[in-house]
Amino acid sequence: MNRATWMSWPSREALTRTPRTGLRAALQRLVWAAVALGLLWNAFADGRFTLWQVALGLVVTAGCAVAARAFFHMTREHRLWPSVGLLALLTVVAFLSLEAGAGAIAVALWCGCAVVALGRLPLYAAVPLTAVTLLAYAAVKGDGWLTTVITTGSLCLGGYVLRLDAEARGASRRLLDQERAARKAEAGAAALAERSRIAREIHDVLAHSLSAQLVHLEAARLLIEREPAGEFRDQVLERVVAARSMAREGLAETRQALSALRGEMTPVEDFLHQLASGGPATVSVVGEGRELTAEASQTVRRVAQEALTNTRKHAPGAAVTVRLEYEPDAIVLEVRDSGGRRPVGELAVSGSGYGLVGMRERAELLGGTLEAGPGEEGFVVNLRVPA
Repeated sequence: MNRATWMSWPSREALTRTPRTGLRAALQRLVWAAVALGLLWNAFADGRFTLWQVALGLVVTAGCAVAARAFFHMTREHRLWPSVGLLALLTVVAFLSLEAGAGAIAVALWCGCAVVALGRLPLYAAVPLTAVTLLAYAAVKGDGWLTTVITTGSLCLGGYVLRLDAEARGASRRLLDQERAARKAEAGAAALAERSRIAREIHDVLAHSLSAQLVHLEAARLLIEREPAGEFRDQVLERVVAARSMAREGLAETRQALSALRGEMTPVEDFLHQLASGGPATVSVVGEGRELTAEASQTVRRVAQEALTNTRKHAPGAAVTVRLEYEPDAIVLEVRDSGGRRPVGELAVSGSGYGLVGMRERAELLGGTLEAGPGEEGFVVNLRVPA
């Protein structure tokens, strides 16, 4: 063995308990309970101890169980001196148990300490502790030298085999976690590649078409403005200007959708500040910002855009407050205006044709909720989606 083998701890994966099914956990508890009851019966059932001595022995046994549990926790944290101290305490309790006449409990503690020391501690600390406990065991048992050598050798071999088995299981768990992470990254890369392909298709078809429409509508506006003023000319010009505005908004929406597909979206906070700059609105952010999924981010943006558009349409000039809150497992958006009370149906459909009904359906697809209705002063839209 090289120096690294002697000085290193077993990996944390090796020292962490493997998840167990309910039946397996119950069976393991039953076995340990049977072993503990057998040891206690062997130690106290022959009538050598008074009632208070038996009670004291049960308390000490419970304390040993607590110390053993703490030892397992300390070794998982790779804390050497607390682990060695707890194991030394159990060894001392074994000597006291021997002095009190509970030899079976002392032998069980020494053998257990020897095995777990080899299995869970660095070898430079485990070997001396194991040697002390096994020497004490050999002295107490007093069997022939051959039996003693075979027994202590078996205990050492068992502890080291448990260590190697735990290391193998830990390595398997690390490889499994790495494989899962690689598969997740591969799936994410494939999804991003597919979204990029869709974004290219949309850009080549829809964005180019809208851009061409804008060019032709602008040309039509310039031609119409050259005509003599009149009612018909003004009506046509108004319609052309409105169509040009709708085409520009559609192009902007398309570009946002393309950015979302490519994973190049600006932070939600920046989008809300930019959105609020077009009217009397204030934005506040509560909680520590973090990166959101594309679906959650896009839903927040759409709901905020729809709510502000409806406010400007139905309550022009009303003061608007936009509040974005990051919760541990969700994100909450609240858009509140100071306008008069209006029925919910007025906000069912916005000028873009995508009303709050569609936003509610979008939130529900993500496992979230959207509530919209009159507030104390004006209208309130509240969105909550897992994130």
